[in-house]
Amino acid sequence: MARPLRLEHSGAIWHVHNRGVERRNIFRCNDDRLLFLALLAEAVRRFRWVIHQYSLMTNHFHIIIETPEPTLSRGMKWFAGSYVQKFNRRHKRVGPLFQGRFTSHLVEKEGYPPQVDALHRAQSCAGRDG
Repeated sequence: MARPLRLEHSGAIWHVHNRGVERRNIFRCNDDRLLFLALLAEAVRRFRWVIHQYSLMTNHFHIIIETPEPTLSRGMKWFAGSYVQKFNRRHKRVGPLFQGRFTSHLVEKEGYPPQVDALHRAQSCAGRDG
């Protein structure tokens, strides 16, 4: 059975997140974080995204993305795929890095600041990355 298509909207704000397969680390060193951010900057340029906030934890990430055009799925496919290829090459590994497709939640613009503040709470959550 095929996966359901993601609904996308022009001008939408999304809370996007994903975790390492088996909750393993997706960032092994600071250079991995810098690579992730460089590729995110390239995705912003290519897909005309606006990044409102991000959080890079050891084994997962959160990004608040505004999509002026409905490019979230296409952009995340390019972005995540590029990161995994470069990460695998750098660390001499093969196979998936993420536990599956990214998860996205539409952020209600009226409730935008409180929903984004949840990222701050996640970062200070008792020292846990899981």
